[in-house]
Formats: sequence, structure tokens, C-alpha cells
Amino acid sequence: MSMEEIDVIIKLKPRGEWVSGSTKAELAEKFKEALSVIPDVDYEFTQPIEMRFNELITGVRSDIAVKLFGEDLVYLDKKASEIKELIESVPGAADVILEKTAGLPQMSVVYDRSKIAYYGVDVETLNSSLAMAFGGEIAGSIFEKEKRFDLVVRLQKQSRTDIDNIEQLQIPLPNGKQIPLAEFADISFNEGPAKISRENTHRRVVVSVNVRNRDLQSVYEDIKTKINANITLEPGNYITYGGQFDNLRNATERLMFAVPFALLLIFVFLHFAFKSLRDAILIFTAVPLSTVGGVFFLWIRDIPFSVSAGIGFIALFGIAVLNGIVLIEHLKDLKDQGMTDMRELILTATKDRLRPVILTAAAAAMGFLPMAISTGSGAEVQRPLATVVIGGLVTSSMLTMIALPLLFEIFHNVKRIQLWPLKLIKSNTLLIAVLITLGTTTSFVPVKNISFEENIDASEIVICNSTNSLRLPGKIII
Repeated sequence: MSMEEIDVIIKLKPRGEWVSGSTKAELAEKFKEALSVIPDVDYEFTQPIEMRFNELITGVRSDIAVKLFGEDLVYLDKKASEIKELIESVPGAADVILEKTAGLPQMSVVYDRSKIAYYGVDVETLNSSLAMAFGGEIAGSIFEKEKRFDLVVRLQKQSRTDIDNIEQLQIPLPNGKQIPLAEFADISFNEGPAKISRENTHRRVVVSVNVRNRDLQSVYEDIKTKINANITLEPGNYITYGGQFDNLRNATERLMFAVPFALLLIFVFLHFAFKSLRDAILIFTAVPLSTVGGVFFLWIRDIPFSVSAGIGFIALFGIAVLNGIVLIEHLKDLKDQGMTDMRELILTATKDRLRPVILTAAAAAMGFLPMAISTGSGAEVQRPLATVVIGGLVTSSMLTMIALPLLFEIFHNVKRIQLWPLKLIKSNTLLIAVLITLGTTTSFVPVKNISFEENIDASEIVICNSTNSLRLPGKIII
């Protein structure tokens, strides 16, 4: 941390005792408004653990960091100031802080080497005298029993407060005389770098941005668009983005793999459970409408999409298909029992399974309800996840009891679906695999002649040659 940076920890009262705000974002704005009476001070509101983790992982404390790299600190500071002015107009961008890298007042002493040579004094003597007078120099030690203290010599406090004190500092000459330091150097006030920050050996200036009342991704996109449209950099200077946004970007990349993989696993397990591609597709339709419910509830509660919301969708997909399994299994059982009238079949099945479906969804929703309304520690993570699950269960239950029976009737009323090219490919693939395995020409001999127009229950299929035979019991559906 630089000399002008400080952490102030504010402990909040219980939420029920708040009188000036209802949310942390609103409370932060109240704090900022009250503290704005102090001039030349910038405030950045965060939480202790969040701040430290951001600092350790990404090198900055804020949600979004615009990092400007280059060699000239004056030029970097100028461009960073322009970027700050642009970002302040972006909705959702709060606590826009420019890293203080320039403007530190300092007293500069520039030696005149010709005069130093004329008087026969060396630079080391001048530096030692200046350091001793204002910084102090150890001249010995003082002992108090077993304790030892350094004895430091320097000018009295009233003699080291102004630039005139430096100018009048007496420097000893080789001939024993003394003359003021002003004879040897040009002494003046100027501004220098307050801090030189580096990343990967490159100098950088950071513009930090915290995000409130808006999602992180949208604010980042707006900031990037404004900077690309309005900021032009000289060759050798470039901009990168970091902060908490780095964590979001990395997590999003993982979710882009995890969510499709979870959906694929759900579909594969459904296919294994029902031994039917048609039934697997039928139950899998619960996923899209459950997604609609999750997104809709996030919008109603004004909760931005986050990593925890993405995890909530994965949990939701698994729960959403349970109700579909409950209903489809019962529909198939009734059909196997000989119920042929489709209308009667659907009405009976939905009536029998209304209570289990509602109970399944309600049990899961009630389990997530405390998380959805939580306001304590960890609520920022719990609320999006629980909101997604509860909202998705509402709409997936509607699908299960209304849309799924209709889809069942459509799927099962179609006598034949023209998938013979796929069947032909699958048959040939199986045949080729068997030929390679047996290493000879085989003949496909069913126990019973079957037609292309009907479903046959076959006791077994025999694939044989002169020396080998393979018996495959089961049912063939053409």
C-alpha cells in the first residue's frame, strides 16, 4: 500500500436496526455521500475477506481493473485520467479510483559538478551531510543494562522543516571552512512519482472500478466499448483488464464446459434408464422450460447472473427431470396394462401423479427457500442459486403436468417415424463390428421371420459361422 492509502473497517449493526438503507449497495452510497465533505479523498467500498482475496489472486482489490501499461509514467497517468472520466459515466460503475502514481511533492537537489570540483568536495560528502541533517545518522550506541540503543545525530526539528534549511546546510571544505549547500546544487520543489507499480516487469497504472446495482459482465462490456472508441494509445502502450472480473471470466469458461457436459450426462442416463431415445427426448424437454423459469425469477428479483446462478442451473436440470420420469413411467405402465384410449390414459396418469409431482417440486423448492431469502453472511452466493432452482421448478412442474402429456400423445400416436437411414447405418455398423470380431463371413439368422411392419418379441438372435456362434437374447423394435 502507498503512504496515502488506508483501510477503515466499519462494523455494521444487524440489518433490522438499519435506518438509512435497505441494502449494502445503498448503504455504501450513503457512506460515500456523508464522507464527500472531506476534500481530495477517494473512497472504495468492499468487504475485508473479498478485498484480500482479490488482491492475492488478481493483484488489485476491485471488481474490474483497467490496467494501462507503458514506460512513461506521466503519459500513463494522463491516459488513465481520461479513462477514469469515461468510466464514471457508465451505469453500475461505482468507486472509480485512479491509482496514485504521480504528483508526489518532493524537494529536488541537483548537484553542480563543476562547483564541486572547484571547491574540492566529493559527492559522497555532500550526500552524507544531507542524509545526516534530515534523515539522521548513527554516531554511536547507548547501553541501559542489557538494552542497547543507537545514538542518532540530525538537525533539530525547527531546522529541517523548509527548503531554506536545505539551502543553508553548511558543508565542510578541505581547508576547514564551511559554505552552504546552495553553492553546490540547484535546490527546488517539484513533483515526482508517488508509486511505481509493475506487473510482469512492465510499469502499469490501474483504474479500479467496483460494480453496484448491475451485473459485472455488462459493466465490463460497456467500459471496454467506451475505451476502444475514445482512447488512442501511442505504440508501446497497451490496456488489459483484471480484478474480480478475471475470476468471473475463468468461472464462465469452466461453466461453458460443465453445463453442456451435465446436460449430456442427464440425457445419457435417461436413455439408459428407459432404453428408448424417444422417451429420453420426451423427458429432456423439462430442461428448456425450467431454464425459462430460472431466468424469469432472476429478472423478477433483479439479481444479475453470476457463477452461483450457473451452478444453480446445473442443480435445477437434475431436479427438473425427476417429475418427468415420475409421469412418463406411469403413462407407460398404464399403456402396458392394456389401456388403449389415449385421452383416458393421459387423464388417469396425470390425476394419479399430480400429488407426487407437486410434492417432489415443493420439497426441493422449500429446501432452497431459506437460501433464497437469506440476508446474512454468504447471501450473495446463496440467493442466486436458490432463486434459479425455485423458479425453474415452478415452470418445469407446469411442463410436466400440461405439456409433457401432450407431447406423449404426439410421440406415441405416430406409428412410424421415418428414421430408416439411421437404422440402416446402425445395422451396418453392428454387422461390420461383428465381422471384424469373428474374422470371417457371417450370416444373420433370426429365430423367427419378422416383417418390417411390426414389432417382434424375439427369444434370441443367432449370429454364427462354421466354428463360432453368438446368441443375443432380447427384443427387436423395427
